[in-house]
Amino acid sequence: MPNDPHRPNPTAAPTHAPDEDNDDEMIGTLLSRRHALRLLGLGTGAAALGAGGVLAQRGAGNASSAPVSASSGLPGCVVRPAMTEGPYFVESEPRRSDIRRDTTTGKLSAGVPLTLNFEVSRVAVGGCTPRGQVLIDVWHCDAQGVYSDVQGNTGDFLRGSQVTDTQGRAKFTTIYPGWYRGRAVHIHFKLRPLDASGKATGEFTSQLFFPESVNSAVFARAPYNAHGTKADTPNAQDGIYRNGGSQLLLNVKGDPTKGYAATFDIGLNIG
Repeated sequence: MPNDPHRPNPTAAPTHAPDEDNDDEMIGTLLSRRHALRLLGLGTGAAALGAGGVLAQRGAGNASSAPVSASSGLPGCVVRPAMTEGPYFVESEPRRSDIRRDTTTGKLSAGVPLTLNFEVSRVAVGGCTPRGQVLIDVWHCDAQGVYSDVQGNTGDFLRGSQVTDTQGRAKFTTIYPGWYRGRAVHIHFKLRPLDASGKATGEFTSQLFFPESVNSAVFARAPYNAHGTKADTPNAQDGIYRNGGSQLLLNVKGDPTKGYAATFDIGLNIG
């Protein structure tokens, strides 16, 4: 398929971010399991919890605790791997929960509905404390693999930001992202804690990924199938996903007819 000048080209230099070469470089490092256990004060005994073993439900009873993963023995709010910002971030994205509408034309992006919930916590000894006043930026391509507001593309769709509430929560209403050559299906996000004056005191950037079975179900439908019913780069072949993407894989619920929902729980200790 020839390059479309209106579709992101990983080999093309973006006009707005000259310091970013492409969308294919991994940054940051994984927090080791031993380091995470030590940080949380759990010790190696946490790994002995059986299936469904729970320290305490986040927000129920002890608000500073969090669910424990039966597979890893770690609270779900454990720090996730950082990943490249990519060339398509735009500063000062509009503050809004529903990011589907183009703020310039008013047009609604077509696609399968997706509700994306973030739960941000500070990782502490013994558990995780919900963290408010964290600015979350979200941006991704549309059903045809096009990003707004970059490389000559007009409009401002599928971009937005929100500040977490006192429970560390923020909800975005969007559509299931499409795909473009050289990358697995993904959503970009950036977390920035804010001080009392609204100034960012740190920054964490990464990406979210989707199960292949859900990708297949979505891309078989319009308007996605006009671009192709299968992404050319599955998760297993994506260089970024291979460097910790399994920790960023969304557990989506729903179906392609009514839409999907997913909640992403993440620990943020910077700022």
